[in-house]
Amino acid sequence: MDSTVSQNPSAPKNSNINALDRRHFLGVFSALGLGSTLMPGVLWGMAQKEETPKVTKEMIDEAALVAGVDIHDEYRQMMLENLNSNLKDYKAIYDLHIPNSVPPAVQFDPVLPGMKIEPGVRQPARLSRIAAVEAPKNLEDVAFYSVRQLAELIRTKRVSSTALTQMYLERLKRYQPLLHFVVTFTEERALAKAKQADAEMAAGKYRGPLHGLPWAAKDLLAVKGYPTTWGARGFEKQVIEEDAEVVRRLDAAGAVLVAKTTLGALAQGDLWFGGITRNPWRPQQGSSGSSAGSASATAAGCVAFAIGSETLGSISSPSTRCGTTGLRPTFGRVPRTGAMALSWSMDKLGPICRAAEDCALVLDAIYGPDHQDPTVREAAFNWNPEIDIKKLRVGYLKEDFERAPKFTDETKPEEKEKILKQRAMAKKFDDASIEVLRIKLGLNLRAVKMPDLPFDAMVNMLSAEAAAAFDDLTRSGKDKLLTAQTDNDWPNQFRSARFIPAVEYVQAARARTLGMQKVAEVFKDLDVIVCPTNSSQLVITNLTGHPAVILPNGFRGEDAPLPTRKKPDVNDKSVMVEDEGGGPGTPVSLTFLGDLYGEAKMLAVAKAYQDATGFHLKHPKLEAPASEKPKS
Repeated sequence: MDSTVSQNPSAPKNSNINALDRRHFLGVFSALGLGSTLMPGVLWGMAQKEETPKVTKEMIDEAALVAGVDIHDEYRQMMLENLNSNLKDYKAIYDLHIPNSVPPAVQFDPVLPGMKIEPGVRQPARLSRIAAVEAPKNLEDVAFYSVRQLAELIRTKRVSSTALTQMYLERLKRYQPLLHFVVTFTEERALAKAKQADAEMAAGKYRGPLHGLPWAAKDLLAVKGYPTTWGARGFEKQVIEEDAEVVRRLDAAGAVLVAKTTLGALAQGDLWFGGITRNPWRPQQGSSGSSAGSASATAAGCVAFAIGSETLGSISSPSTRCGTTGLRPTFGRVPRTGAMALSWSMDKLGPICRAAEDCALVLDAIYGPDHQDPTVREAAFNWNPEIDIKKLRVGYLKEDFERAPKFTDETKPEEKEKILKQRAMAKKFDDASIEVLRIKLGLNLRAVKMPDLPFDAMVNMLSAEAAAAFDDLTRSGKDKLLTAQTDNDWPNQFRSARFIPAVEYVQAARARTLGMQKVAEVFKDLDVIVCPTNSSQLVITNLTGHPAVILPNGFRGEDAPLPTRKKPDVNDKSVMVEDEGGGPGTPVSLTFLGDLYGEAKMLAVAKAYQDATGFHLKHPKLEAPASEKPKS
């Protein structure tokens, strides 16, 4: 990605303090059998504090003491010679100021040796049958329509794209002061694209079901002529003068970009430099993240659909909180060209919509190779809403549905009571889900379970890649600009990740391969697996690259426990925002998993489930703040 400003805040010029290169540095320790200890990271941190780029014997002694290793004197001298001879190489790498868009010369592939992913023949997406959609007397009556319904209004010329775009822009501005879900409005671009869409319709040119439909992009996607802020202080004025590939493809489908929506800073949480994005069902609650604004705007009926991204729950979590239907495609299904990189081996782009079929129609427009993102495979996605799902092999994670809450000795009695009540409520929804699948849909569910491996330990790969993606930010000290600064936030995680030895990163990658093999065995005789959203599968399938669709699965009653964990709003610290889900009237979710590149079957089951339950048809009742005027 070329940019009018640096992709990362630049490090101080002509500085010797940051002149050490970590790769060669760690290599010396690995050769001495010390690559898996804390020794390299400790010594690295000490050396960076020196005024000149030189490692001394005393540094090695102190680092060895902290790391708990014993190094003979003859080895110390040998290490000094090697370490100090690599300083020029390190400085050469740092001086490149590598942009965030440049990937490492290795890539993750979820497809194991022996697996066959047939390219297939791409067919036009089939649409479900719907009753005639009449022109509304009040255009806002269609604000919560599905993509399928809105497409029919446009196709039959009962509504113009311009009118639809203006309506959604007005709603975005009206509810922005309440929900804080927009970073940048793309109004000028939107009205021009809507006018073009209407002109094409008048000339008899119809591009398909997304033609003329307003949508929003998570603000880690580049859009030419507009800021791409990544939700982070220090990047507010960053402009990347190109359109992300997903933006180009949606333009080609005739869709109309109306806004760039919020994300937690650098794709973490719902806290960005402009505040905390809110949950439309409970505006005193954060919308979760990191696709915070995409889920909130879609749930609030302010766009037809949105694009989000997921590395480890960033579509799943806000879709659950806001009651949207979110699709996390197979890793390597949708090109990430023009999107902020956080983890090259885990990042995925996908749609956030109101219905499963909406997700299918958006995926149909954005998937496939672009010859820029090398991870994307040629594998046809052919959507057919009339698949006979009874012929599909469907499993469920029985143990996850029946899981009991775990407590520690430190769990307070009142917290324990709350957790037990939450679990009892969740079990009612879980039991009802299984009954719908078995009785209403006639599926023969098979009990399966995910492999028992230390998947959480493999997440060190994400931490290391994220720290590399924003290395300049950490070394320059500009990580202090980021809004969130707790021990769980990126600045501290980036710093901590510098202590992950290269050997342990590779070992985690090898363990990940074992996990992929085990999960492949689970899917060997299955097409789809249904499971609770917040269960072990979330980490597992993000590591293995399997697709998931998350959909609303009911709403908590008035007796639901109130959230207790809160955080102050960045712009008004006297305002405390709920930092967890739950509470009366808020949605719960259910997740369907698919085999690699098996989104069509997975979405067909999800659509059937939604048709049988109708939870996706409910929407929040919103009131715009009386004291605030919408800001454009």
